[in-house]
Amino acid sequence: MPVPEHLEFFIDPSRCIGCESCVQACSECDTHRGHSMIHLEYVERSRTTQTTPVICMHCDSPTCAEVCPADAIKRTEDGVVQSARKPRCIACSNCVLACPFGVPKMKSDLELMMKCDMCYDRSSVGKKPMCASVCPSQALFFGTREEIERLRKRSAAVNRFRFGNQTVTTKVNMMVPRDARPEYIDVAAAMEEDSLGGDIMLNVLST
Repeated sequence: MPVPEHLEFFIDPSRCIGCESCVQACSECDTHRGHSMIHLEYVERSRTTQTTPVICMHCDSPTCAEVCPADAIKRTEDGVVQSARKPRCIACSNCVLACPFGVPKMKSDLELMMKCDMCYDRSSVGKKPMCASVCPSQALFFGTREEIERLRKRSAAVNRFRFGNQTVTTKVNMMVPRDARPEYIDVAAAMEEDSLGGDIMLNVLST
């Protein structure tokens, strides 16, 4: 059963409080076998405690699947990019190196790449992914576009990212300030920005 089309995933890094509830909940998903498929990253650890949740962005043209020599990664018709399948994954780490968002992780003890599959057992039947179901600040939100627009009147959803000359469109949306809504988020440019405290969100945006 596909993920209902009207339900979407939204990430708002500015609301992340670093509690790691999402990390703990993810490992409890029935299909994750005790492994968390989400992680937190510090935006700039030497200067701020600001964290951001990192999940699979479920690219429309997933590079991880394109570089997999064993055809172990599949994108379902509803746009969800599944984690590698154990019978096929050869643990070559091509997907880990290729993902522009730094999402896939190689579990060396299992010889298997594992990443967020949007809790497919839950989201495909209309339930929230585990991380979104427990996030106390709603930095991770799974619902309709109408709901997020009503809840975040000063924010807008963007699902286009620029890496140099390459533009990647994703199934997952990133929330940005509505007044400064860019056509895309320039990830490569953001890496060169000098971010600090409250200026973090503004500095990662590019028009």
